[in-house]
Amino acid sequence: MARKLSVDRRNFLKGAAVTGAAALVPDAVTAAAQAPPAEAGQAARPAAATAAREADPVVEVAGETTARPGGDFMVDVLKSLNIEYVASNPGSSFRGIHESIINYGGNTMPEFITCCHEESSVAMAHAYFKVEGKPMAVLAHGTVGLQHAAMAIYNAYCDRVPVYLMAGNSLDATMRRPGVEWAHSVQDAAAMVRDFIKWDDNPYSLPHFAESAVRAYKIAMTPPMMPVLIVLDGGLQEDPISPEVAPRLRVPKLTLAAPPQGDSGAVAEAARLLVNAQNPVIVADRLARTPAGIQRLIELAEALQAPVIDQRGRMNIPSRHPLNQSESAGQQIANADVILGLELTDFWGTVNAFRDALHRSSRSRIRPGTRLISINSVDLFAKSNFQDFQRYPEVDVAMAADAEATLPALTEAVKRLTTDDRRRAFQERRTRLEEAHARARQASKAEAAHAWDASPISTARMAAELWNVIRAEDWSLVSESGNTSGWAFRLWDFEKHHQHLGDSGGAGVGYGAPAAVGGALANKKHGRISVNIQGDGDFLYAPGVWWTAAHHRIPILTVMHNNRAYHQEVMHIQRMANWHQRGIDRHHIGTTITNPNVDFAKIAQGMGVYAEGPITNPRDLAPAFQRALAVVKKGEPALVDVVTQPR
Repeated sequence: MARKLSVDRRNFLKGAAVTGAAALVPDAVTAAAQAPPAEAGQAARPAAATAAREADPVVEVAGETTARPGGDFMVDVLKSLNIEYVASNPGSSFRGIHESIINYGGNTMPEFITCCHEESSVAMAHAYFKVEGKPMAVLAHGTVGLQHAAMAIYNAYCDRVPVYLMAGNSLDATMRRPGVEWAHSVQDAAAMVRDFIKWDDNPYSLPHFAESAVRAYKIAMTPPMMPVLIVLDGGLQEDPISPEVAPRLRVPKLTLAAPPQGDSGAVAEAARLLVNAQNPVIVADRLARTPAGIQRLIELAEALQAPVIDQRGRMNIPSRHPLNQSESAGQQIANADVILGLELTDFWGTVNAFRDALHRSSRSRIRPGTRLISINSVDLFAKSNFQDFQRYPEVDVAMAADAEATLPALTEAVKRLTTDDRRRAFQERRTRLEEAHARARQASKAEAAHAWDASPISTARMAAELWNVIRAEDWSLVSESGNTSGWAFRLWDFEKHHQHLGDSGGAGVGYGAPAAVGGALANKKHGRISVNIQGDGDFLYAPGVWWTAAHHRIPILTVMHNNRAYHQEVMHIQRMANWHQRGIDRHHIGTTITNPNVDFAKIAQGMGVYAEGPITNPRDLAPAFQRALAVVKKGEPALVDVVTQPR
């Protein structure tokens, strides 16, 4: 006799021990034969067994059932971690947990976000964290899914962002379905990405999964943060929870590690150097992990009245703050006698100039005797194969610590050492920096006026017109600057942590579009206007993400920086041709996106996104942006294609 399936399975951990083995139910083919005929005009749907045979003729679908598969317990663990979304392109290797998420878990916490490519899934999770401050999960399908996801995983690794990865696999070779499942299974799934993730595990049992899942979250969230991977065996997801295992099932308590702080002696020495310096400079890159990081940087900068150079790996300091001297970075570095680097990706490149010529060379940008101080959590973790850690920096004080967590102690040490004489000197420095900041703002506005009415449209005008439309909103720039000569940073007022997310980390093309949608997903519940300045080449890597935005009603205002080229590569080819004395008249071959020109609005419309363009007249920008913003305010994505100058 067929066993009655549980109707409400959401609280199975609170229930009694699992019952015995499942009884058989009538064969699916027989059940299908007894089903009523399809309505007129409607094609008959194949039975489950028939559909399976069409996909693979040697596979039969049995009628065994269970009300308590392992995937249900896995969902309980994910819920305990407060994971809001899981992004995925569906795959059979994780069909068990997929079904548990949407049925047992009610498709909430986590909610399944359907993606059209694994690279998009990971990039969405990458940017989601930088808005929300907590990981988003990703499910990848076996060998092929992880290989598709690899580029986006590498970006997150280089950007020091935690992504909670799970990959399906079938480890027991005797239990694999014949055919495709063999090609999609592997002995060591994590080996494909192990060089650019922080930690991985392949749980053998459900209790093992519970511990590893919580451990993975903790490791991912401990600076330096990076992706982690849990491999989910198909049998562990799909098999019934046995009576022997059920009493052992529990969700371990998650306790996050406190971020490591700098040694007190090193903090004191750094404070002494900074207070006594005549021209101290603070350089911040991936400093602000949280909104608190911005305020902590301001407190330190104002305690010293020292200039800050924001390298924009995160939103570190408001663009209008008078101590923000990012536009005069070269001059500030050249005049400094003490430089404090906070979570710098490339300290060596900050203090050295590199000449990309036929014969490459470098030179120091700093004065002899300039003292260098580094606070960087990346010093706590390094791998050898992938060389994203840059040249070795020769610094005077090195703290292997989280800079945001260390700043309060450093600021207090600076205040204790500051005498009245030094305070007067600091105030004089503040006056000079305020004047320099005001001059830089005026110079940016004057420069933006150049080619104001040109077509193709200047990137300065595009940024200015977009700013006029969004400036009164609670906005968030969820993309990189889009290779637009930094005009957004020079013309907009950046104040809040969510208003800039930094770049991709690994500079892998294809990050921009899905990352923007991921950031917009995080902003959605906060009611923010997510803005994306979208590169054309990047758009074409995985355009299916626009379907995801439309399907899940993720509001985002996308403006195409459509210069019809991979312009960085245009410049590289021009450089090579000049070095080789061959002229630059053929630089367009292999670097431009023309003949035919891509109609990005039509592509977006085909995905269900409101879109218009291409726009070539700059006077048409403001009305188009206003129309798109109205769509976004209704909770839908919108895109405006703008034909632009190269940068």
